Amino acid sequence: MANSYTDVPEIKFHMNHPLMKRIVELKERNYADYGQYDYACKDYEDALDNYDKLLEIAGDINANIINANAEAVDEEGPHCENGRVRYAVKTYENLDAMVKAGLNGMTMPRRYGGLNIPMTVYSGANEIVSQGDAGFQNIWSLQDCIVTLYEFADEDQRQRFIPRVCAGETMSMDLTEPDAGSDLQSVQLKATYSEEDQCWYLNGVKRFITNGDSDIHLVLARSEEGTGDGRGLSMFIYDKRNGGVNVRRIENKLGIHGSPTCELVYKNAKAELCGSRKLGLIKYVMALMNGARLGIAAQSVGLEQAAYEEALSYAKDRKQFGKEIINFPAVYDMIATIKARLDAGRSLLYMTSRYVDIYKALDDIARERKLTPEERAEQKKYSKLADAFTPIAKGMNSEFSNQSTYDAIQVHGGSGFMLEYKCQRIYRDARITSIYEGTTQLQTVAAIRYITNGFYQTVIEDYAALPVAEGYQSYADRIAAMAAKLAECTEKVKEAGDQALLDLCARKLYDMTGYTIMSHLLLQDAQKAPELFQKSLNVFVNLAEAEVAKQSTYINALDVEQVANYIQ
Repeated sequence: MANSYTDVPEIKFHMNHPLMKRIVELKERNYADYGQYDYACKDYEDALDNYDKLLEIAGDINANIINANAEAVDEEGPHCENGRVRYAVKTYENLDAMVKAGLNGMTMPRRYGGLNIPMTVYSGANEIVSQGDAGFQNIWSLQDCIVTLYEFADEDQRQRFIPRVCAGETMSMDLTEPDAGSDLQSVQLKATYSEEDQCWYLNGVKRFITNGDSDIHLVLARSEEGTGDGRGLSMFIYDKRNGGVNVRRIENKLGIHGSPTCELVYKNAKAELCGSRKLGLIKYVMALMNGARLGIAAQSVGLEQAAYEEALSYAKDRKQFGKEIINFPAVYDMIATIKARLDAGRSLLYMTSRYVDIYKALDDIARERKLTPEERAEQKKYSKLADAFTPIAKGMNSEFSNQSTYDAIQVHGGSGFMLEYKCQRIYRDARITSIYEGTTQLQTVAAIRYITNGFYQTVIEDYAALPVAEGYQSYADRIAAMAAKLAECTEKVKEAGDQALLDLCARKLYDMTGYTIMSHLLLQDAQKAPELFQKSLNVFVNLAEAEVAKQSTYINALDVEQVANYIQ
C-alpha cells in the first residue's frame, strides 16, 4: 500500500541528523514524562522510533485518504451558509482521519494532550500532507497557531484552549484587513475593554483569513485609542462558541480550493487579551509569522514532491516518436532539475526546522528555570540561525514550488493543460506559496540585514570548514567560488552607500545566498547518502553556479547613476 513517508526515503534521512540528539534531549527533559504518559519515550532511540511511526501514520493517511480525496475537494470547495463555513464533504473525512490518528496538537507538551513532537518532525508531517492536498494542509496545520498561545498566554488560557486543539478543534490567525495586507501596522479592527463586563469586544472586518471560521482565533486588533502604528496593536483570543463573528464571504481563489479564505465581520465579538497590551504586532505576530513561514516552506516542499512524482510518472508512461519521453534530454533535464531543487530545498527546510527546535526548546526551559551561561549562548546562537534561515527557507522553497509545478505541466505537454490531470491542481495550489505569510519580496527584506552584516557569510564559511570526503572536493571548490562572488557583490553594494541600489540588488543577493547555502547543505547530504542525493548534487551545483553567475553579472554591471532608470 502506498505511503507518502516510507515511499520518500529522503524525509526519513532528515529525521536522523546529528542535531536531533540535542533536540530530543531538550524536548524530553531527561525523559521526565516516561511513566506518566503511556506514549512518552524512554530514550533517544525510542523517541526516533516514535517519530518514525508517527510519520508513517501520516504517510498512510495522506496517500490513501487525503490524496485520494484531493480532486473531489478541489472541485467542490467550501461553502458559506448563513454566515458559517461548510467544508467540502471529503474535507470532513480528512479531518476525521487526522483526529482519530491523534495528529493534532503535535508540538504541544503532553500535559495539555499534545505529543511533544519537535518542529522538525512536524515539518515532516506538514510536507507529507501538502504532497496530497496543500489546501487541506492549510486547515490542519493551523493547529500550529497554538504555539503562539502556549508561549504568550497565561496558564489559565493554556489549560482552557490547548487541550481543545489537541483534541481536534481548528485555529486561524486573523491578521489582514482590506486596507492592511503586508502593512499590518495599519490594522484598524477595534478592541474595546468593557469595565462592566470585564472583557474585550472586537469590532471591524478581517479579510483573506485562512480557515476563517475556525473554532479558536488569534486576532490582531487595535487596543490603544488614538494610535496609528504597530505600538497600538494587541493580540486577542476569540472563541467561536461566544459568537459575534460571521463569515461575509469565501474568496473565489485560483488554487487551494479546499481551504476557505474568508472575509470576517466582527460585531461586539467577546475576546480575551493574549499576553500584554501593545505587543501584538511587535512581538506576538512576529513569532506567529515565523512559525507560519516555516509551515509554508514545508507546504512548498510537499508540492514540489507531488510535481516530481507526477512529472516522472507521466514521462515514463507517455510515448512519442516510438519511445518514452523520459528518454528525451529536454524532458529528463526538466525532471532532474525538479528533483534537484526538491532535494536542496528540503535540506534547507529541515536544517531551518532543527535550528528552530533548539532555540524554542531552550526558550521553554527558560520559563521553568534560569539557563546556564552555556545554554544562554546556545539559545542566542540558534535563535539567530533560525531567524536568518526562516525567510530563506520560505522564499526559496515557495519560488521552487512555483517553478517545479510549472515544469511538471510542461512535461505533460497539452495534457497538462487539461483539468483531469493532477499537475494543473498542484500548479494552481503552488502559486500562493510565494505570496501569503509574507511575499518573497518581504522575505528578502527580512533576510537582507543578515547578508549585509556578514552573518550568512559566516555560516557559509562554517559549512566550508567541514571535512570533505574523497571525490567531493571539486564540488566544495565550486561552491567556494559561488561564495566569493556573493561576497564580492555584497561588498560592492555596501561600498556604494546608496539605499536605492541596495533595494534594487537585494533580491539578487538573496538568491545568491540561498543557492550557495543550499549547495553546501546538499553537499553534506550527498556525502552521507550518495544513493539518495548524488544525482541531485550534480544537477543543483550546475544550476546554482549559473544562477549565482547571472546575478553577479547583473550587479557588477550596475552603478548608482543607473538606479534611477528603473523607476517608472
